[in-house]
Amino acid sequence: MSTETSPLWPVYTGTDEPHDRIERLPPPPPWRAFDGSPVLPPPTGPVAAPPDRVHRATTYQATDEVVQLVNAALYLRRPLLVTGPPGSGKSSLPHAVARELRLGPLLRWNITSRTTLQDGLYRYDPLSRLYAASRDGGRGRVGGDVQDHLRLGPLGTALLPYERPRVLLIDEIDKSDLDLPNDLLHVLEEGEYEIPELVRGATDAQVMIAGQDERVTVHKGRVRCRAFPFVVLTSNGEREFPPAFLRRCVTLQLRQPQPAHLAEIVRAHLGGLDAYGQSLVDQFLRRGDEGELATDQLLNAIYLTGAAGLTGRTRDELARRLMPYLSRTAEPDEF
Repeated sequence: MSTETSPLWPVYTGTDEPHDRIERLPPPPPWRAFDGSPVLPPPTGPVAAPPDRVHRATTYQATDEVVQLVNAALYLRRPLLVTGPPGSGKSSLPHAVARELRLGPLLRWNITSRTTLQDGLYRYDPLSRLYAASRDGGRGRVGGDVQDHLRLGPLGTALLPYERPRVLLIDEIDKSDLDLPNDLLHVLEEGEYEIPELVRGATDAQVMIAGQDERVTVHKGRVRCRAFPFVVLTSNGEREFPPAFLRRCVTLQLRQPQPAHLAEIVRAHLGGLDAYGQSLVDQFLRRGDEGELATDQLLNAIYLTGAAGLTGRTRDELARRLMPYLSRTAEPDEF
């Protein structure tokens, strides 16, 4: 078998060097081709991300498996379902992809048990329209146009006909009610949705989008994507999803990092790893066999015990308190 790499593969490399390889992405499979219009250029609003998001993007350490499956999702135009324990980097992955491929600001949709599909697509506030009408005193339009009181949500914005895919994080999908995965299934499969409040008007509307103070044109209340967004759905593995949902996703199971990978993560976040930090890494790995721990607990312990200038027993005691088991599979051991 040839070991040569195709010049088209991979688009996402996991090396944290921003580039325009997304332009080399081959055409989609015929069954995943979309033709939304009018075509929108990449976001033109502010692109400077908050420092915490920049840090998450630049310090993410992708494994070979992550690189392969991210590219599979990009090539196949399919959502990526990422499952793994807390602190395994599920929500940091889309930040890293958005930065490396220069796909604009990340769109994020946090899921709760009360979340509905419409929350992700758009928000319409009829009360604000009535309030606007009351202030107008009946002299003009009744509260202005519907478009003045409607804003697309993160999912609705991601499905706009951008010439490059947007990156959408749907975080903690397993917290949703039972219907949401099936509701999402149709929208993500078809790559489109309708806004009934605008369909009734049967004209083009200029609506606000998520995350930016700019408007885009929605034609007769119908939105259809052109470049299918890179959608990452995260799950802690707390529930099972319908087979119809799973077969339409590329699935990635993240596990606790191996020793060398864990040391790379610590160095990426903290700039180095001294002898005491390495001892905490070793203890973290040993204790991980007996209960669930998260990588950010280890990062907190290494940073704080060093930043506070502690030594000896006081330092060990603080580190122990910062790394309690999230769940336990065995009796507690000595730290």
